[in-house]
Amino acid sequence: MIHRYATFIKAVNLTIDYIILNMSMVISYFIEDRSYIFWINNRKYLPIVLVFNLIWLLSANITGLYEHVLNKDSIKTYRGVIKTYLLFVSFICFTIIILIGTKAYFITREYLFYSLALFGFLLGLWKLIFLTIRKSDRASLIDTRAVIIIGGGRIGADLYGFFKQNPERGYSLVGFFDDNPELVNDKHLYLGGTNDCISYVLNNKVDEIFCTLPNSEAATIERLMLDADKNLIRFKFIPEYYDYAKKPTFIQSFGHIPVISVRPEPLENMLNRFIKRLFDVVFSLFIILFVFSWLFPILAILIKLESRGPVFFVQERSGRDNKPFKCYKFRSMRVNKDSDKKQATRGDSRITKTGAFIRKTSLDELPQFFNVILGNMSVVGPRPHMISHTQQYSQLIDTFMVRHFLKPGITGWAQINGLRGETQTTQAMLERVEADVWYLENWSFLLDMKIVFLTFWNALRGEKNAF
Repeated sequence: MIHRYATFIKAVNLTIDYIILNMSMVISYFIEDRSYIFWINNRKYLPIVLVFNLIWLLSANITGLYEHVLNKDSIKTYRGVIKTYLLFVSFICFTIIILIGTKAYFITREYLFYSLALFGFLLGLWKLIFLTIRKSDRASLIDTRAVIIIGGGRIGADLYGFFKQNPERGYSLVGFFDDNPELVNDKHLYLGGTNDCISYVLNNKVDEIFCTLPNSEAATIERLMLDADKNLIRFKFIPEYYDYAKKPTFIQSFGHIPVISVRPEPLENMLNRFIKRLFDVVFSLFIILFVFSWLFPILAILIKLESRGPVFFVQERSGRDNKPFKCYKFRSMRVNKDSDKKQATRGDSRITKTGAFIRKTSLDELPQFFNVILGNMSVVGPRPHMISHTQQYSQLIDTFMVRHFLKPGITGWAQINGLRGETQTTQAMLERVEADVWYLENWSFLLDMKIVFLTFWNALRGEKNAF
């Protein structure tokens, strides 16, 4: 099956890209360096190697360069390579030239030019070679496997539909076995009862058995499983619970007992939670010390000059586990009685001129970094809603409360995908909730880095839903 090779090919691509990156740096070192110190003994050069390698990993993660390497066509492959390379060059220039400085490690701008140009050329050449090899050998990567399905009910029919819609998985259905022929929709695929299954598999070179029988057929399932093991046949069982789940599930083992979770939650892992909290504290302190400290008096004066009222707007919002907390923002509206129940709308008369600017640039959210330090919020997570909206939408959207498994965030996956601002319909809120739940299920530290970067990028270019 093609997915059996996907991880291997992804690892090969990643490894060769890194070899090319480091080879480009070494070659450029010998071209440009005049110290005659062998590169591996140059302690001032090695940190730059680390910076280059980490930034390439970050850039590739942001663009998804190594995803679906076997399925992307040539144009999409090169488009991804170019996007990743340009992002990589931008990060390198910003990090080394602006933040670190070239003098700190005795590297020159010429060295940066040579290494980046050579890397770009060799990377493009390697991708051309890879696409050529992939084109000629793609057919050999698809290990087509003949399979049968035991059980012709709805689960069996759905599994058959999945095989047909996903031919790249490499499964070729031979037919169904069921003691009730009426349950098999495609009569030409009916091969017999469950007692005939094992002998048919042995005589017709079938590779795998998928069993979709209900739990009420436990004795039959156990017998078939034992017979398959005795005859060296791979046996896979689809649990009846599948009928209630509409998305991928997460399976754990409590000893010999399989436990199916509705969704994976990476942040239930204590190490992941520690990493996220550490980043929250360090990043928030950086913003408070180097941005908030000088921007606060400027914004405070502008807010005070334009309208009466406090500089900060404090409102109770729904936090993790639906516990309310006081959320801080710069006040962007005139003081009004509807602030705890009415969302801001486009052209809202309550918004001041200064408020319109800080909302457009998301500067009104800066005080929430104090919420992060206090532990009420995270830098990245679902946006906190007003208590009244939590009560309203929890009755309208089944999965609405799931987002409260996480700490709310200053920014999030929904926000960088344009799902922000006023929610005029329940459908608009549903899309936001789906994005928040996706983030909960797919969290990673690099995903957080991607969201933070895209938040700054969107703030610079402006967002139509920021008002």
